[in-house]
Amino acid sequence: MRSSPMFQNPLAFWTGCLFVTLGVFAHLPMFMMGRYTHWQMVGMPMSVEMWIGMALIPLGLLLAWWGLLPPPHGATQPATQGLFHVADGVPLNREHWKLVLVLTVTLVIDVMKPATLGFVMPGMSAEYGIPRTEASLLALVALIGTTVGSLVWGRVADRIGRRAAILLSALMFIGTAICGAMPAFGWNLAMCFLMGASAGGLLPITFTLMAETVPARHRGWLLVALGGVGSAAGYLVAAGAAATLEPLFSWRVLWLLGLPTGAIIIFLNRFIPESPRFLAAMGRHLDAARLLHRFAGRRHALEADDAAHPGATVIDEAHPVGGLLALLRGTHARITLALLVCGVGWGLVNFGFLLWLPSNLKLLGIDPAAASGLLARSALLALPGIAPVILLYQRWSSFKALAMFAAATALALVAFALLDLLALRDAALTSAVTAGLLISISGVIAMLIPYAAEIYPVHLRGSGSGAIAGASKFGGILGAALAGLGFFDHFLLSALLLAVPMLASAWLLWRSGVETRGVGLEDIQSALTRA
Repeated sequence: MRSSPMFQNPLAFWTGCLFVTLGVFAHLPMFMMGRYTHWQMVGMPMSVEMWIGMALIPLGLLLAWWGLLPPPHGATQPATQGLFHVADGVPLNREHWKLVLVLTVTLVIDVMKPATLGFVMPGMSAEYGIPRTEASLLALVALIGTTVGSLVWGRVADRIGRRAAILLSALMFIGTAICGAMPAFGWNLAMCFLMGASAGGLLPITFTLMAETVPARHRGWLLVALGGVGSAAGYLVAAGAAATLEPLFSWRVLWLLGLPTGAIIIFLNRFIPESPRFLAAMGRHLDAARLLHRFAGRRHALEADDAAHPGATVIDEAHPVGGLLALLRGTHARITLALLVCGVGWGLVNFGFLLWLPSNLKLLGIDPAAASGLLARSALLALPGIAPVILLYQRWSSFKALAMFAAATALALVAFALLDLLALRDAALTSAVTAGLLISISGVIAMLIPYAAEIYPVHLRGSGSGAIAGASKFGGILGAALAGLGFFDHFLLSALLLAVPMLASAWLLWRSGVETRGVGLEDIQSALTRA
């Protein structure tokens, strides 16, 4: 049996990759001129080569998009010998582990991009001579970009495929590397928005592809572990790059890393399969069968689609790809509301309360000089917290574990309010409460998007997980806006008010959540329909 082509139009895709890469290389002479000015490029005129490069990048993205488009919707493949799917209890094999490794690398690169913002801003502020308040626009624009990207790329993944969306997002990573050669702050803001847009979609799509490819018995713990390891490693890689490269080439080199890191994902594309469930749902049964045999490991691991073991629902005119509003209707309305509230609440706490916690610790009697050390110790205490998250999600209950950690986040915020209200000034107690907040908030995000990737049907899974990821970023935008209004200067009030959405989401999840632990994706839809 011949393998199906990796791309619908390989020439168009690789030509697009070449154009994007050449567009970035056209900016490197400008960057290298900076070695004569200590890498200070502010105010330099943009060269003709840079303008040509900026034109090549969008042209390359359009060509790559065309090369990745699936066959026309009516061009379904016959299922002459019946439809099959991989049994949910099949053990993990070499193909699964290769996919886990590649998607972990992808997630590390995805997390690394926005994580560099914190390392970029000091040098950028100094070069452009702008105050910190103006430089913070970079983080706000990036958050807006990630919110938009989560929504748009989730929709793209449901339209043209999970693999295609990952590769296009990686190409955008490469294209936004030109931010490192931009001589004006306005151009940096524009590129930062596009970087956020590319990074925002990669996270939910990665979880979607993983959820649709690994057996149900291993799906839960793999998804949560992927999120925890990828996030931690992504931040460490960003910190390591800043420590080693920034002293040599200034903050600008951290943006230029988009070229090699995006290229890594493109070169790993042969190890990134399309989702068999997506292929089957789109009527591409022969392509789905080839992938199923590859991941089954052995023949008896394949099950025939029947009443006892249903396969993916076919997407046709009677079952179209739904829009974002479809998430708030019908069987998924209540669980979507719960996850959206949880996502927004998490964003408010993570990008608002935690961001301002170092400066607010002095209200609790902590010496500002010792605040960083206290936070570091708290983070160290919280680091092993991913282990019980995986254990509870896999062995106890997926939705109850998420609800419990959301409630724990609310309790930690209430504890901070009580520390302030009762004037308790104890470093050990404050450190314990901080560690509790870090553990609970990390547990929430480690489970939130994986759970969203499990509960939606094939035709809404990308949009659904993207919307929930976007909600967490939207909470960050609200947090930044509230910070500008001085909301977090009122420590007790902010802690109590932010506990409300987390507690509400915990209650909603407990009421409307559906169990996904060890349950097949199609069986999850049946449970939601019955509920």
